[in-house]
Parts: sequence; C-alpha cells; structure tokens
Amino acid sequence: MGGYLNLEVRGRNHRIYYETAGEGQPLLCLHTAGSDTRQFRSLMNAREVTQNHRVVCFDLPYHGKSSPPEGWQKFEYRLSSDLYVETIMAVVDALELTRPIVMGCSIGGRVVLHLALRHPERFAAFIGLQSGAHVDPYYDLAWLHRPDVHGGEVCAGIISGLVGPAANDLDRWETIWHYMQSGPGIHKGDLYFYKAEGDVRGVTGQIDTRRCPLYLLTGEYDYSCTPDDSRALADSVPGSRLQIMEGIGHFPMSEAPGRFLGYLQPILDEIRSQASSGFA
Repeated sequence: MGGYLNLEVRGRNHRIYYETAGEGQPLLCLHTAGSDTRQFRSLMNAREVTQNHRVVCFDLPYHGKSSPPEGWQKFEYRLSSDLYVETIMAVVDALELTRPIVMGCSIGGRVVLHLALRHPERFAAFIGLQSGAHVDPYYDLAWLHRPDVHGGEVCAGIISGLVGPAANDLDRWETIWHYMQSGPGIHKGDLYFYKAEGDVRGVTGQIDTRRCPLYLLTGEYDYSCTPDDSRALADSVPGSRLQIMEGIGHFPMSEAPGRFLGYLQPILDEIRSQASSGFA
C-alpha cells in the first residue's frame, strides 16, 4: 500500500512517497544513494517478514516518486546529516511509528549511526547494511553531473561493479536500472553526505548499544564500504554485532534478496524475542 506525506522539513514543504506492507513491529527501511524504495520490493513481499513486521519504506525527497521541495531549481542538491536525520524523523512522526526497527543500506547504513547517536530512545534496534563510519572517494564525483555526460548511465556504470556474484541477471539489472533513472545530480548530492559531511569517525564509540542494539551486515564483495570498513566500525562500537554476507555486494536487498533474507531473518527473530522478554 502506498501514499504521500505532505511534510515541512527545515522550513521547506515536501511531498514524500512511502509504501507499507504487513503488520506488527515497524521496520523502517532506508534506500541507498541515487535510488529509491524499489530496492526493498522483495522484502516487502516476504511473508516471513510481513507476518511479524509492518515494513515501511519511503523515497527521500528528489528520489523515486518523491518530488523535490518547492524552489528546488534555485539550489544545488546536497544531502547533509542534519537534513537526512530530520527528514527521517519527520516521516517517523507523520506515520506515528512507535520505536521502529530502522534498517538502512549504504548512505542509509551511515545515517543509522547518526540516528543511534542522536535519537536512540526513538528506535527498537538499528540495522546497518554496508555500514561504515567513512568512505573515501574512489572516483571523480564531478562525472556524476555534467552537461556532456548522461548522468544516469554514468551512475549505473559506477555502481555496476558493486553488485556481487550471487546476483542473477534479473536482480542485477533491476538494481542498475534504478540508478539509471536517478534525477540529475541527485547521486552526487547524496554522496556529499556519504563521502564527506556525514563522517562519524571518532564519535561512533558514543553509540550505546545497551539502549538500542546495533547490527551490521556487510557483503563480502563490496569495495565501497568494504568488510574491513565495517569491521573497524564494529570494533569502535562496544556491543555491536557484525556479520559478513558471503557472495553479496553493496545492494543485498535487491541484488540477492533470498540470500539476504537468510542473514536478516535471525536478527529480526532475535529483536522480537528480546522485545517479548522485556529486554528491549
């Protein structure tokens, strides 16, 4: 089921698209840079998840079916930590989500760390997919938005190598297609947060997993947020839990949804068990 939220974020009006499926403990899913909630289509159709969880996904402004805010043409799009966190919290409040589990991938895997630092009391658990405290740029970001280059095809070319070998052709090319449809300069604007402004090195040790647990799942073939990046993060956050997903790259929920569910389901079961016992 889908719909729109009309929200004010940082003094600007936004029309944000969201989808929801299932019933139970809310599971809020955050998509990657330059893509949208279609990445979670398989998860939202997984009966083993939706029978216990209300899965909620939304497109960030400028992404997917969410429009840019009014007056967008006057500004360069740059996603900042404050804007990202405030947008997420505005959606949580508008949908009246009570202590949801929040799971994000890539930039979403980074912002869950910001949420854990700023709003641990608002969430039941954090799940970071391809989550690291920082990622150094390994390509020239200027290529992502130039008048003489097709931005969508460049973005798709850059991310295509991040899809792991476990992906079949259907899932691989659907993941790539989402990037080919990204708006002009949107992937580049997201990476302002991911590769520069959203750096949380040096402060991740302040995350208190006793207040809200942190689970980390990283694909072994990801060379953007590498397994070593996630290991460094896990070492810096006492009580965090890390598992490396075999055969998977940077987009587990869309490139290899069946394999990914095998890693995710035990985590969801554990969170639900702790909640029922009164531990969470």
